[in-house]
Amino acid sequence: MSELIFKWVEDGGYLGVFLLMLLETVFPPIPSEVIMPLAGVVAARAEMSLPGVIAAGTAGAMVGNVIWYWVAQAMGLDRFRPLIERYGRWLTIDWAEIERAHRLFDKHGGTLVFVGRMLPTVRSLVSIPAGLLKMRFVPFVLWSTIGSAIWTAALALSGWVLGHEFDKIETILGPLSLVVIAGAGGWYLWRLATWKPAKR
Repeated sequence: MSELIFKWVEDGGYLGVFLLMLLETVFPPIPSEVIMPLAGVVAARAEMSLPGVIAAGTAGAMVGNVIWYWVAQAMGLDRFRPLIERYGRWLTIDWAEIERAHRLFDKHGGTLVFVGRMLPTVRSLVSIPAGLLKMRFVPFVLWSTIGSAIWTAALALSGWVLGHEFDKIETILGPLSLVVIAGAGGWYLWRLATWKPAKR
């Protein structure tokens, strides 16, 4: 996977980084933990600037974030509730948890979005509760952008630092991409095995 991503970044430049991060936000199994370090490697080789790479990655992530926010907001809680009641076991969530999340977003929406943008897997999904629970758009964009920029910059900078030892990149990022995907799958299976609906 990392070889394909590296080629896309090399050939596509800033637009390639933008599109990859947009795709990563919409389809989380393509991990930013691989995309942005590889983009940082390309920047270290002076083919792109590090600030440009960070800006392109953040912009791509934010377009995806806003798309999910709008989709969730258009769907609304009333339409979402039948899905929770029917598929809650497989989503590992019930309506009591939705109500708790609603209260949390009312009080700490900005903090939840900001922190969520820097957590693997969660960063791609936190837009959904923000949209469903109708978090105000401007704070959503503000805190999402700050969190996404920090995450993107940290990953790109790590690739930039490693860029001078390019022969070691594949040995690091190849297994890392598998670990990220396996970790997300393992976390879901653990939730599935241990989750119980709240007592009514």
